[in-house]
Amino acid sequence: MKYFIIAGEASGDIHGAQLIRALREGDPQAQFRFLGGDLMSGAAGVPPLVHYRDMAYMGFIEVAKHLRRILGFMERTKEQIMRYGPDAVILIDYPSFNLKIARFAHDAGIPAYYFISPKVWAWKEYRVKQIKRYVRRVFSILPFEVDFYRKHDYEVDYVGNPTVGEIDEAISGFSTREDFCRRNNLPADKPIIALVPGSRKKEIRDNLPAMISAALSLADYLPAVAAAPNISHDLYGEILGNTGIPVVSGQTFELVYHARAAAVTSGTATLETALLGTPQVACYRMNGSKWLYKFYRRLIKGKYVTLPNLISDSPLIPELLLHNCTENAILGHLRQLTAESPQREAMKRGYSRLREILGDSDCARTTAQKIIADLRNRAITA
Repeated sequence: MKYFIIAGEASGDIHGAQLIRALREGDPQAQFRFLGGDLMSGAAGVPPLVHYRDMAYMGFIEVAKHLRRILGFMERTKEQIMRYGPDAVILIDYPSFNLKIARFAHDAGIPAYYFISPKVWAWKEYRVKQIKRYVRRVFSILPFEVDFYRKHDYEVDYVGNPTVGEIDEAISGFSTREDFCRRNNLPADKPIIALVPGSRKKEIRDNLPAMISAALSLADYLPAVAAAPNISHDLYGEILGNTGIPVVSGQTFELVYHARAAAVTSGTATLETALLGTPQVACYRMNGSKWLYKFYRRLIKGKYVTLPNLISDSPLIPELLLHNCTENAILGHLRQLTAESPQREAMKRGYSRLREILGDSDCARTTAQKIIADLRNRAITA
């Protein structure tokens, strides 16, 4: 069968590559065209029609500035779909673009599948109507999305979470704490506090200074910054100044694993930290505006923002958002989490429950099997 896959971001490229390999396992004659990146290209054996780097515009202003270019990608994608004639279009997150393609595919009689649902439970819930109308099936990596969609009279499949397998595989290759410290020239006599300030320049500028100030107040601990692979070390040097705090590159999982506690910018990293078993405080400062906090709180649905809390449906980790993300607030939580405290023990127990909720299913393989079976059933009943 022929598959057309669209991933508009680096994370989508990772998941898309895993899905391509899984589809090929179940369908050895599979052919692929895609919008994505180098990982998908390696798995499919063909280059992307459009690289995700050319599509990754964030926020209203960036999108508006590049609207003509984005619309050009849209028209080119539609043209390629019609020329290629795929048996299925598979969409990976990236909703502003992908939901328009879902409608186009639906109207052209091509089934559209969504692997990794847009976060409509938090933002722009009206998009559920588009998903119900134009998407044949949704394959979710977050278990709570099943109940969310069910409330909208739409059944989705929870197929497992890719972070579980990624973390399990990573842990199996970790060295001892002593070897890790020796390899990175870190003193082995101090427990580590991992600072994980995000992967975008603005996130790092907004969050890292408060994290640094809080961690430096804990004199018996060694703060260490996890560097994002796409960020120049000059930015970290500019923010760190002469603090002497080390920066560790390409080893975020292992740094967090060996840390006593972590301050983590809200995002997928909070789930990764939970699965690594390290107590954490989630930070998302942006500009620290109280007004902006109230504005976003009106827009965002639900009690929680971080994935560990959403998945467990409980305040498993502290969420310090915007003006609440201060040096003193971060420090207060780090003091509790580095000590042998009830808060630390409760979080560790919560992590075990979280792991059970997520399960062990290989999400890419499960999704591929379901798509192939659905396409074959569709062909039989056509």
